[in-house]
Parts: sequence; C-alpha cells; structure tokens
Amino acid sequence: MCGRYASSRSPEDLAEEFEVLDPRLERAIAPSWNVAPTDEVYAVMERVAKDADGERRGDPVRQLRSVRWGLVPSWAKDASIGSRMINARMETVAEKPAFRKAFAARRCIVPADGYFEWYETQQRTAKGKPRKQPFFITSGDGSSLAMAGLYEIWRDPSRPEDAEDRFRWTCTVLTTEATDDLGRIHDRMPLLVEPERRHEWLDPRTPADHLPGLLQLLRPAQQTGLTAYPVSTAVGNVANNGPELVEPIPLQDDGPDADPDDGQGTLL
Repeated sequence: MCGRYASSRSPEDLAEEFEVLDPRLERAIAPSWNVAPTDEVYAVMERVAKDADGERRGDPVRQLRSVRWGLVPSWAKDASIGSRMINARMETVAEKPAFRKAFAARRCIVPADGYFEWYETQQRTAKGKPRKQPFFITSGDGSSLAMAGLYEIWRDPSRPEDAEDRFRWTCTVLTTEATDDLGRIHDRMPLLVEPERRHEWLDPRTPADHLPGLLQLLRPAQQTGLTAYPVSTAVGNVANNGPELVEPIPLQDDGPDADPDDGQGTLL
C-alpha cells in the first residue's frame, strides 16, 4: 500500500456506518482527498471503561476517535518514528516490537473512501525513468473501506504531567501481499474488516492464545469487489486537496485492464 488515501465522510456518517455508540471527538476533521502520513485521521475502536481505581468495568464500547496516521510505539523516545510506521505487515505484525502490543489489545478500523497507488507506465520522464500514473482504488458500492489497523497511545516526555496534550494517539494500517490484478499496480494492499467481523476484530479482551486467529478475520482488499481507475497526477503533491483528485481521467498508457474505447481502467 502506498502512503495516501481519501477520507471525506463526516463523523456523523461514519458513526452511523460503523455503529459507533461513543464518539470521542472534540472537533470534526476536515474532509481530505489526499490524506498523507502524520495527518489527523478517524479511527474506530472498542474500549472498556475504567472506574476511579483504574480497573476495567463492563463491556467494550465502540468509539470514533481522532488519531495521527503513523504509529508511535509506547517505548519510542520521540514521535518522529511515526512517519515510518504508517503500515504494518500482516506477516510480522504479531512479532514486531513496534506492533505486537498494539496487535494484542489495541486493534482498530481506519475508514477510507479509497486509497491511491502509482502504476509504472511505458512512458518515460525527462530523466529516463518510467512515468507513474496514480490510480484510485475504492469500493464498488460507495461504502467506506474498513481498513484493518492498530492504534497506540504515546506519552510525550516533553510535556508536563498535567498537560492535556501529553498523550498522542496514533495508528497504522495492516497490509498483505498483493497478487493478480492489484499486484500489477503495487505489491502490497490493505486488509479490510467486513461488517460481521468488526466486533471480533476490535474487541480488546481477546485472550493471548486466540490472537493468531484474528488475522483470519481480515480479507485482502483485492477480494472485496474494489474498482480502480486513473486519476490526476496532482495527488502526488500533498499540498493539493479536493474532490477533483478522485475524479477518473482517461488512461494515457496501456495500464491494467485498460479499455481502448473509453480509456478507463477497472480492476478486481
């Protein structure tokens, strides 16, 4: 998976779509059609309330929270590591020191309109390198992509003990190997959580011996009826943002499954 996606839905729409009972948002995040690493994003999670003594009480409640894209492990000395932690590989997530604690108890869903990947064309740049064409990969029915993720809570050592912003909430998106059609655009793709499996994925009470089975709940994006089409190269600049970035454009090269009649590419 590359490092950009779109997230333009309102928190109210996301709360309804993901059956959120306890939104924990002080303010809405501005719609973005060009989400980049370290940006503020929405994440759906389930958390158990604690009493005055810090003991957990009751069943998990589904929440919608604002987090930063790029997981910062609890043991990190500073937050800069987050920009390199936007994705976690399914194959190693349960063992990697940066992710294993979050995988055990802090799993989440990162909603997206769709995500971007860049396909190498047969055309060449002025420097002789293959020109890359961005594609937008989205659902066929207009629903959000429920990207499987992890979240972490990092204590900023530079902030005072009583500072409201002393804790930073961050997240990462799980990926797996891409094969067949989608692999022609990129060799990794996100894992998605289907509606009937969301509570089981999000439930923080999963016993340790059941953790390996959680990955079986997830489906590679390729297997969920997604479509892909070429979009403007303007998405390559993080300063650009707007709905025009996800509008289909004619394909200028023999891309994957291109239709010579309309120039549009369709995958999956």
